[in-house]
Amino acid sequence: MKLFVGLGNPGSKYARNRHNIGFMAVDRIAEDHGFGPWKSKFQAEIAEGRLGGEKVLLIKPQTFMNRSGQSVGEATRFYKLDSTDVTVFHDELDLAPGKVRVKAGGGHAGHNGLRSIHEHISPAYDRVRLGIGHPGRKEMVSPYVLSDFAKADADWLDDVLRGVSDGAGHLADGESGKFMNAVALRTAPPRSSKSPAKTLKPDATPAPEPEVDERSAMQKLLDKFK
Repeated sequence: MKLFVGLGNPGSKYARNRHNIGFMAVDRIAEDHGFGPWKSKFQAEIAEGRLGGEKVLLIKPQTFMNRSGQSVGEATRFYKLDSTDVTVFHDELDLAPGKVRVKAGGGHAGHNGLRSIHEHISPAYDRVRLGIGHPGRKEMVSPYVLSDFAKADADWLDDVLRGVSDGAGHLADGESGKFMNAVALRTAPPRSSKSPAKTLKPDATPAPEPEVDERSAMQKLLDKFK
């Protein structure tokens, strides 16, 4: 069994915040892959289903970001899982918007949700880092991550969430390379090597075809003297 943890803050006030992209990712997975209804357990909302060859529990901690590890720790102990069975989806300031990376273990880089999970299950868990970009100055980080995504972000955000969902089965099976390929097909689809066919502009009308005179030579002569 695998635990897929989306990080965010509970409540409609935070639903579209950049900090909640982890929640958005597991919501998309649940919707696309027919997971069961969300239920309350482990101080979290949970949904059960299957991805690839694995049974997967999706978790959205409802403890607020800086105590996310409490619910993750509870679920891990209840199912007697190792920290390596856990994958956390979270916002990443150090990646440009639309970029996605998979990472096994490592530090928390000041992310309060990851810091809390470190304390409860150790740093030895996998992460899917979902790039949101950096505001530029350290003092702007908090208001930036707690602000909603801009309307201009809608297209790339949708591509990222769809790509993550497309590759979720590979991720559950431990095939991170195939997962990243699925994400790339959404976020950076390959261009065709063939030149696209020329198309008419919407207001353009096709040039008329030249008329073909199908009369015989004799008919043309007779018509001339009519």
